[in-house]
Amino acid sequence: MSGDDFVHPVNVTWADCDPARIAYTARLPYFALDAINAWWEAHLDGDGWFQMEIDRNVGTPFVNMSMDFRSPVTPRHKLLCETYPTRLGDKSITFAVKGRQNDVLCFEGRFTCVFIIADQFKSQSAPAEFRAVIEPRLRAE
Repeated sequence: MSGDDFVHPVNVTWADCDPARIAYTARLPYFALDAINAWWEAHLDGDGWFQMEIDRNVGTPFVNMSMDFRSPVTPRHKLLCETYPTRLGDKSITFAVKGRQNDVLCFEGRFTCVFIIADQFKSQSAPAEFRAVIEPRLRAE
C-alpha cells in the first residue's frame, strides 16, 4: 500500500456473527459496500451515495459483484478495508476492496457500478467532476 491508499475501518461486533463466532457471510459484502460508500465520501467532499443520488442526481447501481473469501472475519480485530477504483469506463466504474484483520487477508472483491441519471434511472457517461476524482486514483488489481 502507498501513502495515498484509502482504508476504511469496520468495527465487527458480536451482532455481525453467527453461531460459529465468525461474521455472517452476508455481512462481508455489506462491509465492502460500506467501504466503497466511505471512499466516495472521502473523495467527493463528504458526499456518499445518499448525497450523490439526492443532491447531485447521480446514481451508481451495481451490475456485478464478485468476492473471494480467504480467512474468517471475527470481532477480535478491526476489519481494515482497502478500497480503490480499478477501472473507469465511459458509463461504469469498478472498485476493488480487500478486507484484512491483523494483517491477514480475509476477503477480496470486485464491484462494478454504472452511472445513471438518478431521477430518470437512465444510464449516463461518468460525469466530468467524477472522472476528475477517479482517474488519478485508478490502480491495477
